[in-house]
Amino acid sequence: MANGTSPHVVLVPSPGMGHLIPLGELAKRLVLNHGLTATFVIPTDSPLSAAQKGFLEALPRGIDHLVLPPADLDDLPSDVKAETVICLTIVRSLHNLRAAIKSLKATNRLVAMVVDLFGTDAFEIAKEVNISPYIFYPSTAMALSFFLYLPTLDHSTPSEYRDLPDPVQIPGCIPIHGSDLLDPAQDRKNDAYKWLLHHAKRYTLAEGIMVNSFKELEPGAIGALQEEGSGNPPVYPVGPLVKMGHARGMVDRSGCLEWLDGQPHGSVLFISFGSGGTLSSEQTTELALGLELSEQKFLWIVRSPNDKTSDAAFFNPNAENDPSTYLPKGFLERTKGVGLVLPSWAPQAQILSHGSTGGFLTHCGWNSTLESVVNGVPLIAWPLYAEQKMNAVMLTEDIKVALRPKCSKSGLVERAEIAKIVKSLMEGEEGKRLRSRMRDLKNVSEKRLSADGESTKMLRELTQKWKNKAVGN
Repeated sequence: MANGTSPHVVLVPSPGMGHLIPLGELAKRLVLNHGLTATFVIPTDSPLSAAQKGFLEALPRGIDHLVLPPADLDDLPSDVKAETVICLTIVRSLHNLRAAIKSLKATNRLVAMVVDLFGTDAFEIAKEVNISPYIFYPSTAMALSFFLYLPTLDHSTPSEYRDLPDPVQIPGCIPIHGSDLLDPAQDRKNDAYKWLLHHAKRYTLAEGIMVNSFKELEPGAIGALQEEGSGNPPVYPVGPLVKMGHARGMVDRSGCLEWLDGQPHGSVLFISFGSGGTLSSEQTTELALGLELSEQKFLWIVRSPNDKTSDAAFFNPNAENDPSTYLPKGFLERTKGVGLVLPSWAPQAQILSHGSTGGFLTHCGWNSTLESVVNGVPLIAWPLYAEQKMNAVMLTEDIKVALRPKCSKSGLVERAEIAKIVKSLMEGEEGKRLRSRMRDLKNVSEKRLSADGESTKMLRELTQKWKNKAVGN
């Protein structure tokens, strides 16, 4: 339990495991390295998943959590976008959030509220109880730069961004085609875009924004964000904040770590589309046959295919599935020994830190990308939803640590293309170049997080501000 005497921070995550993990890593550092205490106050529209509960229960002493009653979203249409669900969950939880924070304020020296990217509607509560409002941005500095630039872009662009003839020039970033911007920016008439713009306009209300990145990874974007006269709140690059190899209380029941122990160094391609990503039936078949064709070792976390949406597992990451019912006939038997297929979940941080893992085919979610960076593992970029296309462009064209397979005219990545790109990463010259670049970034990231590293200094500067505020209260 929080002891009431240390300066106390309240953390409000947007729904979804991908939002909870980086905020959890931030909370650990605030508490273990900087002497604060913290409470997660969690808006939700349904009971927490087993993965979310396990993650929260494994957080160290000094970090409490409180789950708010589920928000009622029964009136929403069936085709509602995930971003709209997330934003409405928070808005419809504000009454309960206010009561929870006032109760915390009565027993703790509350100094700051930290929300993540879709949580700015909670800022009014921070103002009411006289605590500092901050944003923790869990994705790239490029995506943050886009958020802060969006009100200007919205005002100056009459058409859909995907129809623009020229790439969009986000401050400090590589030019990017409108069709590669994050999902909710693809249809400006949809509520998801309206919510995106609503929050983007409110980012300047924050007293500061922490971003889960670091200067050597995104020098252009971070330089632009911190530029004097930009009109942005102070921006603190505090990354890479990721779950490291051995989480307390986590047991590998899948047997995959033992399997990896028996494989040659750097020989295994890890394949995972994150906690929410899903492929279509046809694409799942092509990926399976492409892996078989490549003759490379692989460890694949599979999910039941979904032919309607690529983020079907976002709100239900642990749905049961039986790979033998949807993988190509005979695939599991033919690849036995060469590959290992696991349904739904595996200890990703431990897999990426394992010596046998030599590459990662990923949806380009930022948590997964940063976990690859801190372990020096090169990537195959396969974006699915949210801001993942933006991340893929940056990883392939700017940072140059990823290969990206080409789609056919029908939008499918075909088996021959998959086999070619997997071979190129795992045993080609290009793969060697990417591996060398990733090793350099791994070394820099270790320095950033060391006791006198830049990311640690940034957090120290910020927590000192909060401690001074606690003394003044």
